[in-house]
Amino acid sequence: MKRKKLWILGGGLAVVLIGGLSLAGMRDKGIGVQVATVGRENLQSKVSANGKVQAVTKADISANVMGQVTRLAVKEGDRVTKGQFLMEIDPRSARANADAMQANLQATQSDLISTTANLAQARSDFERAKANRTAGIISAADFERAKTAFETAQAAQETSRRRADQAKANVNQSHVGLGYSTISSPMDGVVTARRIELGETAVPGIQNQAGTVLLTVSDMSKVEAEMEVDEASIPSVKLGEEAQVRIDAYPNQTFQGQVTEVGGSPILKTSANEATKFKVKVWIKNPPLTIKPGLSAQADIFTGSREQALTIPFQALVMREIKLKPGETHKPGAPREEEGVFLQEGGKAKFVPVKTGLMGDLSVEVLSGLKGGETLITGPNRALRDLKGGEAVRVEKAKKKEESKT
Repeated sequence: MKRKKLWILGGGLAVVLIGGLSLAGMRDKGIGVQVATVGRENLQSKVSANGKVQAVTKADISANVMGQVTRLAVKEGDRVTKGQFLMEIDPRSARANADAMQANLQATQSDLISTTANLAQARSDFERAKANRTAGIISAADFERAKTAFETAQAAQETSRRRADQAKANVNQSHVGLGYSTISSPMDGVVTARRIELGETAVPGIQNQAGTVLLTVSDMSKVEAEMEVDEASIPSVKLGEEAQVRIDAYPNQTFQGQVTEVGGSPILKTSANEATKFKVKVWIKNPPLTIKPGLSAQADIFTGSREQALTIPFQALVMREIKLKPGETHKPGAPREEEGVFLQEGGKAKFVPVKTGLMGDLSVEVLSGLKGGETLITGPNRALRDLKGGEAVRVEKAKKKEESKT
């Protein structure tokens, strides 16, 4: 029994020893990595974003007077022309005000006629008193009374004239208010929204508060996609850049576009956790005839291209802390990390800093640091994360998808 225990103990030690030797042998061979050769390719850089379709030119029609909608002549989808009648807000109050202003104008005009006649009489009396005073027929007091009467008549006539002008302006203003009761189309287009029904009350805006938007008329012959681009991508988006737009309502179709506006300030957030985004408008050059505002769209904005650019795969790019020489310290504002890649040279990993340029779908342009033809370590991610530089590496084949599934 004792001999049996010794055999078991000896066998266990042998297994541990063999396993340790095997592990040491694997370590001697190096860390398993996947590699690729640095080469050149045609690179297209783009920014992708989501948004909504809208008309380039549209008019949101609001109420300028408060009242009940008494006539409504259009519905959503109707085509309208400039000047066409759309709706009417109860005009009775505005019409009554216009009539009152007209009556007041007539009264002031009658008053002006009266004061003008009085002025003519006062002027005649003054001229007569002036002649009589020169001849010594009347006293100085009588002359002064005639002069005062004339000047008073002049002032009264001027006051009446100004009141008549004011009454005329009030009449014009009342006609403007009456005109606000009838709403016509400001442009040729399509009624893309109707937010009021017959019999409802339209409310005008006051101070900084917007009024009720009654109708929206849009010119759908020229449409755009209003996109939301994240803050990391917005610096590369410029006016005039070409784009391709995809609209969910038209699957398997792409539409050519062009950037016409780049927002200078971020879109207001609705929550604190929302990402910062900027508004970018892309004009759709060849929209379908049945396109409607509000459709969901995705756009690829082409921000640059390079033929036969020196490129590396995205996954090969790593960031690591800049190593300082003994006695050196980081300068204020200086970067503390640098981007680069690991190369396989002489069976070992070597870190090389690189400067990158355009970014494609799966690869990034290298502006400096590499020349082409180098053996680049591309994975696995765990190995790239652990590499420091100088470690022994060995090339291993990437596992097949079938093997990884099993």
